[in-house]
Amino acid sequence: MTMLAPGLHSIHGCLLSRVENSMDLYLEILEQTPYTTLVHLTYYFQHQEGQRPDPDAIMRAFHDARQIEILNLQHWILPVNRGMQHPTLEQKWKVNLFASKWLAYCVGQGHSFPRDSHTPAGGKKQEALV
Repeated sequence: MTMLAPGLHSIHGCLLSRVENSMDLYLEILEQTPYTTLVHLTYYFQHQEGQRPDPDAIMRAFHDARQIEILNLQHWILPVNRGMQHPTLEQKWKVNLFASKWLAYCVGQGHSFPRDSHTPAGGKKQEALV
């Protein structure tokens, strides 16, 4: 998460990372504390019913440890979180592996949420959503 949002502890609100030839990535800060940040990260796909978030993750980032905890992950195409009401160690491992690969993919696509998320840089566009 630190590569995707290096200044996460100082970011607020809802942000959009737009990269050419890639899906828009949405980041919403749900809660900030001195040591953690609760975030919602997703893409929005158009469907007949409207927009559908997928994958759709709620994560807690621990600033000092530079780690994240997946609190909720919804992924419709490859459901890795079956039975998350009482997850087993294997289910948690699958969810964390998926999240790790997804975050690496987002960074590889060029997505980022820098501290000054209102300034376009290098063909990327980050903007605050109201």
